[in-house]
Amino acid sequence: MTQTVGAPGASALDAYEAVIGLEVHAQLLTRSKMFCSCSADYTAAAPNDNTCPVCLGLPGVLPVINRQAVEYTVRTALALNCEIPDFTKFDRKNYFYPDLPKGYQISQYDLPMSRNGWLEFPLDGETIRCGVTRVHLEEDTGTMHHAGDVLQSATSSLVDLNRAGVPLMEIVGEPDLRSAAAAREYLKRLRQILIYIGVNDGNLERGSFRCDANISMRPRGASEYGTKVEVKNMNSFRAVHHALEYEIERQVAVLDAGGALVQETRGWVETRAQTVSQRSKEYAHDYRYFPEPDLPPLRLDARFVEGVRQALPELPAARARRLQEAHGLSAKDTAVLTEDARDADAFETLVARGITARIAATWMMGEVAALANLHKLTLSDSGFGVDGLHALLRLLEGGDINSPTAKELLAELYVSGGDVEALVRARGLGQVSDEAELARLVDAAITANADAAADFRAGKQQALGRLVGHVMKASGGKAKPELVNRLLRERLAD
Repeated sequence: MTQTVGAPGASALDAYEAVIGLEVHAQLLTRSKMFCSCSADYTAAAPNDNTCPVCLGLPGVLPVINRQAVEYTVRTALALNCEIPDFTKFDRKNYFYPDLPKGYQISQYDLPMSRNGWLEFPLDGETIRCGVTRVHLEEDTGTMHHAGDVLQSATSSLVDLNRAGVPLMEIVGEPDLRSAAAAREYLKRLRQILIYIGVNDGNLERGSFRCDANISMRPRGASEYGTKVEVKNMNSFRAVHHALEYEIERQVAVLDAGGALVQETRGWVETRAQTVSQRSKEYAHDYRYFPEPDLPPLRLDARFVEGVRQALPELPAARARRLQEAHGLSAKDTAVLTEDARDADAFETLVARGITARIAATWMMGEVAALANLHKLTLSDSGFGVDGLHALLRLLEGGDINSPTAKELLAELYVSGGDVEALVRARGLGQVSDEAELARLVDAAITANADAAADFRAGKQQALGRLVGHVMKASGGKAKPELVNRLLRERLAD
């Protein structure tokens, strides 16, 4: 059922404050499922082929805990500054849905694997700290394939249980976010961390990283929470942002008109750019949690936890600060360079092999980023690779080729790869740096552009550009710009 209300005015929106908390589900990159030996890669098999009696919940079977999944959950919790308790256990969460073959989900309730963490990130000149209530471990459900839009016109559905039992980590955020933009940035930073530490692939479209949002509105300055609404079916950062913005306007309009909100679950419909009501919101007691009788409780001893902590890689924010301090780069540049760990690795490799940090950063953020986006291929996965870019930038910094030539070569070789130095020699692409040859071209440019020469001598500095352009054209773009500039200034000073 949809609810139609008028859009609130600016004054009404200013009178209320959004309270947003996010629940993120992230599939773990283990080889097998959470409680059985079936493959965790559920996309490779035909529907319902990647199953066994354990993940189908057949009578008489016993689950076995995936140790790697436990380690990955603790790794994530430590990366999010969580406390790790000594004791944890699994619980049965009882509910009935076609993609849940057992009729219950093995999850965690009152004794999760971690609690009391936080994630900080910058936004609009401020540093926002969002609390993390808990990071716990459970199993994923199967998938439903609907004949039509599930929220509008689906007439039938097919169930595929290949995904049932895949290790699933839930990261529950505190209601510390106050805008759709903050929620979007929190999700981006969280996804980045999970990819950095190697526990999740961050694929929103496939659903291996997905988010539900809890949002309520309260009068600005109030401390009491309003009526909470859960929003689902958001499979991109853009969808989360738009869904929350819509929900803020919808709730404010209801409250401003004197209406009352109900606690419910709503789904985001991308094609209509609105949320629609799906069901009344469940409470914890509706799931009838009780300790999982087929699994023993776990003790996470200090040695195990410390081993996981020591194996943590450098996190994105720390890496960005280190690169900023080490190379004199801006915070904005290091944030871009460290967005993907592979790009940050490439940058550091280039610098370690002698490329100037500013040159390496400029090319990684500019030409390389554009080609990576065009071909959907990171530098490390391309045919050119870090070795190719190093060879190219070494030629550029050494003055053997100019920037336009370097850009052309990068674009040509990015996907397929190739020997840059051999190509430069074979095509005669090296810069002309012979002073006698360039002096002849400079004299010809001054003769052919007497007006520009006179203007420069009269103090019009921009006139030099016409003369440089003439020389570059005459040399086929291979003249060394710095040398051309010097020779022109010397000639014109006579």
